[in-house]
Amino acid sequence: MLTFCPKQLLVILFSFGAVSGVYAADATSVPQKKPSSIIRYDTIHHPVKSNSGMVVSQRIIASEVGASVLAQGGNAVDAAVAVSYALAVLLPRAGNIGGGGFMLVYLKDQDKTIAIDYRETAPKLAHKDLYLLADGSVDRKSYRSGLRSVAVPGTVAGMDYALSKYGTMSLKAVMQPAIDLAKNGFVMDYDTASAIATRETMLKKDAAARATFFHKDGSLYKASELFVQDDLAQTLGAIAEHGADAFYKGAVADQIVAKMVKGGGLISHADLANYTVAERNPIVGSYRGQKIVSMPPPSSGGVHVVQMLNILENFNLQKMGAGSAESLHLVAESMRYAYADRSKHLGDPDFYKVPVDWLTSKDYAKQIANKIDLKRATPSSEVLPGKKSKYESVDTTHFSVVDKSGNAVSNTYTLNFSFGSGAVVDGAGFLLNNEMTDFNAKAGTADAFGLIGGAANSILANKRPLSAMTPTMVFDNGELSIVTGSPGGSRIINAVLQQLINVIDHNMNIADATHAPRIHHQWQPDRLEVEASISPDTKAILRAMGHTIKEAGTMGSLQSILLEGGQLNGASDPRRPGAGAIGAQ
Repeated sequence: MLTFCPKQLLVILFSFGAVSGVYAADATSVPQKKPSSIIRYDTIHHPVKSNSGMVVSQRIIASEVGASVLAQGGNAVDAAVAVSYALAVLLPRAGNIGGGGFMLVYLKDQDKTIAIDYRETAPKLAHKDLYLLADGSVDRKSYRSGLRSVAVPGTVAGMDYALSKYGTMSLKAVMQPAIDLAKNGFVMDYDTASAIATRETMLKKDAAARATFFHKDGSLYKASELFVQDDLAQTLGAIAEHGADAFYKGAVADQIVAKMVKGGGLISHADLANYTVAERNPIVGSYRGQKIVSMPPPSSGGVHVVQMLNILENFNLQKMGAGSAESLHLVAESMRYAYADRSKHLGDPDFYKVPVDWLTSKDYAKQIANKIDLKRATPSSEVLPGKKSKYESVDTTHFSVVDKSGNAVSNTYTLNFSFGSGAVVDGAGFLLNNEMTDFNAKAGTADAFGLIGGAANSILANKRPLSAMTPTMVFDNGELSIVTGSPGGSRIINAVLQQLINVIDHNMNIADATHAPRIHHQWQPDRLEVEASISPDTKAILRAMGHTIKEAGTMGSLQSILLEGGQLNGASDPRRPGAGAIGAQ
C-alpha cells in the first residue's frame, strides 16, 4: 500500500516537479546509421520511457501514486482510480469528487474499448428557464457561480463503477494514498498557491471554502507550506469504507443537501440517490488508415475530432509541413465548420437524437472539404451548421494510464470553472462543480465559455450538459498506439486534434507533438487564436488570407502515452507546471 509523509512529498515535489516530467531519452533509443563519438538526438523534446506501465497526469505526485499501483500488480483502471482521488487532493481547482467527467477504458485481452460517462446531471428542479430574469435576459451571477450553478456530481459514482467492473483491487487500497495525502498534507506548490490567490475573492465568499483554502486568519498559503485537508481526508475515508453509497446516500449526501438548503441550491437527496453512470459505445473513426476512438455525446469531443480529421484527410498536410501557414489555414477552416455543427447538433443523447453517423461520415467531410478555399479564410457569417439530408474552463484535468498488459485508461474530469462553484461542502472539505453553466441558459446564446448552442443543449431535469472533454485513443494496425486527452474548455477538442496530426501526419514523437504550438477557432467569435510561439511570419500570412488573429495564452495540457515497438513513451505538457509522466518499475 502506498503512503506518503510530508517529508517524502517534499522530496518527490522537488525531485520530479522541477522538470515537469520531461526526461532525456537514452542515446541508444535513437537509431544511428553508424557509430559516432558524439552523442546525437534527432528531436528536441524527449518522452519518459518504460516497458512496465506508464501514468501521465497534471500532478507528478499523482502520477507516482498511479505508477506505484501498477508496480503492485494493479491494472490500468486500478491506477486510474487512484490517480483520480489523488488529484482531488493535489489539484483542488480541477481534480475532484464534486464534479464529473468521462473515461475511456481499453481491455487488451478483449480488444474492446468502453466509454464510461459519469458526467454531472441537472437536478430535478432544473428547467429550461432556470436562469432567465423577468425581461428574458440571463441571470449571469446564479448561472456561473454559487449553489444554483451546481449539477449532481458524478465522479465518485464513475470511479466506483470503473473499479468494480474493470479493476482488480479494493476501493480502500486504491484510495489510501489520497487519504494519506489529505490527512498528512502535501507541500503547497507555486501553481496551487497562485491559483488560490487568483480566486481569493470568490473562495472567501463561502465560509467552508475560506476555512479549507486559507489560514485561520484568512491569509494565503505560500509555496513550500504544508497544506493539510482534514475534512477531505475524513470524506475520502468514508467513501473508501462504504463505497459510493457514502457519497450518494449516506453521511456525505446529508452534508451536500444541508449545504443546498442553507444556500439555496437545487440538489436533493433523491437527486443524489438516483444518479447513475452511463456506459456508452465510443465514437470510432479512421484517419489515414489508423482507428480513432473517442468519447461519444454528451461529450462533443469525439464527434468533432473525427469530423475534422475526416475533412483534413482530403489534403496532404505532411507535404505542407508542420506549422506552415498553409497547413494551419486548413486546420483552422476544419475547426470553423466543426464548431458550427456543434452549435446545433450536439447534446445529451438520452434527450436529443444526435446525428452522429452523419457528422462523422466521410461523405459529409468531403462536402465540407470541397467548400474550403486554400487561399482564403471563410468568414464565419458564411458558415452555417450543416443540414442532414431529408468556455468549459481551462481547469479541467486529464490523465492517461497504460499497464504492462496493454490495458489503458484515458480520463478527463472537471469542476468546470477553476474551483468550480467556489462552494465547499461544510465539514466534508470538497468543492462543488458549477456544471450548469455548460448548458445554454437560453437557446441561441453562448454558454459560459462562448460556445453557441440551441435546444439540443437546453436545461432539463436529469439531463447531462454538453462537454468538450475528449479522452481519445488511436489504434495502428489493430494495436493501441496513442492514449491522450487534455483540459482546456472549448480548446480541448482542437488541442487533441493537433496532437494527432503532429504524430500521424508529421511523424513527431509524442513529446514533440505535445510541445508544438497550437491554434484554436470555434466558429464564433470569428477569430483565430494562436499561441505566442506561432511565428510572426506565419501570422502575417494567415492575416493576409483573411484570418483575424488573436494572441492567446497556452491552450490545453495534453497528458499522453505513445506505444511503439513494445515501449511506452509518456509525455506531460509543459504548459501546466507540476505535471509529470512516471514509468512503472
